[in-house]
Amino acid sequence: MADSNDDIIVTAHLMADAARAAILPYFRAGDLQSDNKRQIGFDPVTEADRAAERAMRAVLAQRRPGDAIIGEEYGDSAGSSGLSWILDPIDGTRAFISGATSWGVLIGLADASGLIYGIIDQPYIGERFEGGLGVSRLTGPRGEQALRVRRGVALDQATLMTTFPEVGTADEGAAFRRVAAQVRLTRYGLDCYAYALLALGQIDLVIEAGLQPYDIAGPLAVVQAAGGIVTDWQGGSAEAGGRVIAAASPEIHAAALDLLRG
Repeated sequence: MADSNDDIIVTAHLMADAARAAILPYFRAGDLQSDNKRQIGFDPVTEADRAAERAMRAVLAQRRPGDAIIGEEYGDSAGSSGLSWILDPIDGTRAFISGATSWGVLIGLADASGLIYGIIDQPYIGERFEGGLGVSRLTGPRGEQALRVRRGVALDQATLMTTFPEVGTADEGAAFRRVAAQVRLTRYGLDCYAYALLALGQIDLVIEAGLQPYDIAGPLAVVQAAGGIVTDWQGGSAEAGGRVIAAASPEIHAAALDLLRG
């Protein structure tokens, strides 16, 4: 199994490298055109998103053609190995087209038991957060360091993050605000990078709604490998997306869940 894990990890890093190379020429490079996926609201997709997913799929086609793929931009591809890669080529495209750096490349890997490995990669900063298969680490400009959530922080001293102030529906927003009213600090607009900061021990809670499986697969694996807890708002599996809470400790997770449930 060790050889198989080694091959998986090498493949994942090659995919993240390929996505970096495909994306960076588009970032802060003038008037990047975007298409809107929604009839109502704004959910942009750019050629950088598409190019990154094509690049990752090309790596898999060469190295692991038997693995299945679930991708945001190009849909599902069946496999025969029992492993499925879940790909979000740019999580945070709104930030990307704005020139902000809270976006990232998300890679998740699942077997029959669920998610087993993930990457959150921020190409412009050069930080790669990785978790699962015996690994929990950040590699970046300062070298390599272990990922570990922080413990011993009470809810009233916690830092909470989410992407959108509205969070989701009116009821979901009200539930989020019940938690936000009890913490020390709430910050918005971090996209997938919030989960990376949780795994790094910088913050304590991430609460979101309306997620797709490819939005949470990579972050879930990274946070869990760092010792954190990721569930839906009922305390069940978050692998399907939807309403998600990620917490640094069982105590903060339980306190926040009580507030979310009203």
